[in-house]
Amino acid sequence: MEKKQKQQLINRRDFVRVAGIGAGAGLLGMHAARGASQPANQQPPKPIIQGFDDTGNEAGITKIWVPVSDRKIRVGLVGYGACRFSALFGFQDHPNVEVVAVSDLIPERCNQLAEHVKCNKKYPSLEKMVKDKTIEAIFIATDAPSHAQHAMDALNHGKHVACAVPAVWGSLEDAERLYETVKQTGLKYIMFETSMFHDTLYAMHTLYKAGHLGEIVYSEGEYYHYFATPLDSFNGWRVGLPPQYYPTHSNAYHLCVTGGSFTEVSCLGMPSIVDHLKPKNNRYKNPFGTEVALFRASEGGMSRMVVSWDTPGFGAEAGRVRGTRGSFYGQYQGLDVDLPDLSRPSLPSSVDAGGHGGSHGRLTDEFVSAILQDRKPLIDIDLSLNLSVSGIVAHQSALKNGEWMKIPQFKT
Repeated sequence: MEKKQKQQLINRRDFVRVAGIGAGAGLLGMHAARGASQPANQQPPKPIIQGFDDTGNEAGITKIWVPVSDRKIRVGLVGYGACRFSALFGFQDHPNVEVVAVSDLIPERCNQLAEHVKCNKKYPSLEKMVKDKTIEAIFIATDAPSHAQHAMDALNHGKHVACAVPAVWGSLEDAERLYETVKQTGLKYIMFETSMFHDTLYAMHTLYKAGHLGEIVYSEGEYYHYFATPLDSFNGWRVGLPPQYYPTHSNAYHLCVTGGSFTEVSCLGMPSIVDHLKPKNNRYKNPFGTEVALFRASEGGMSRMVVSWDTPGFGAEAGRVRGTRGSFYGQYQGLDVDLPDLSRPSLPSSVDAGGHGGSHGRLTDEFVSAILQDRKPLIDIDLSLNLSVSGIVAHQSALKNGEWMKIPQFKT
């Protein structure tokens, strides 16, 4: 085989499976049964949740999980809504974690969460839980509009924080407040962006860090999930939500690759025929079912990111990048032959990789390891906010018919 041909092919042992692109698609596939309709001691029927597929570990993975400590971190879990997130990331199975308390505002759900993770201590709210001085860290899986305030409450009470996406909800002021709180407390904060540990994106991240993609010239990211009717949500926060208020699953396909930020944006929105996505029918006065954003990146390249709620068909949390040394779309194609190991981090044998393309367990292990090693989490406060606030400004741009707008920058 000619040298030029060899440069276009990825080494077989470093090949990354393409299936994870589709397997990690979407947020939810149907309405979930409300916990209040079930007896306190009975789990509700398991909802069919698109994107929560447990893809497990890669076949033939050679990495072995090595504990960094024998210490157990005392963790509290809050939120057992339609997604049941606080129980699905494997905290209760991690050898370095002791789940010591759980919380949900709905008593029946709180009981179900406690049963699921085998924990006896229950709190009626996060506000009560954060006062428990025995808790070291809290995983926040509450309604998205409360994420920033709940994270700040936990941080101000001395707890490390892991939080479901997005970090903030429609408020640049909350982003500044959260950023300052993390800086002032010196505690660990991580946003559980599932796309980070998709096999494809993690491969891009590894290649970029090693220089095999060069400078990113262009990237694309897509988050498609069809919301014909509103999904179950606390106080109806999902009804009519602006697409770019939930941008992290798509934005990750640039920002989690480079660790950078988007600096400005022009975004266009498509008016929706879906009832709850009409301005008169939702609290956000949001008219758009699809928003397509063109971003300028801090490294100088450009990125197109789309979030869509009202286009039926396949779901997706997917993306691709093109750089000056190589591109990645399912696999690497470029100038280099000798590539690093592109497989994702290994996990303790007791922890399942979990849903969203096998990202759940890895996010938990990353958070736990960052605390034990006293280091920054991979998705730290800077990256968490850069992933989130770019969508807030993108929606503002869409409401102004695509006006170019500057995006606040977060860099510690």
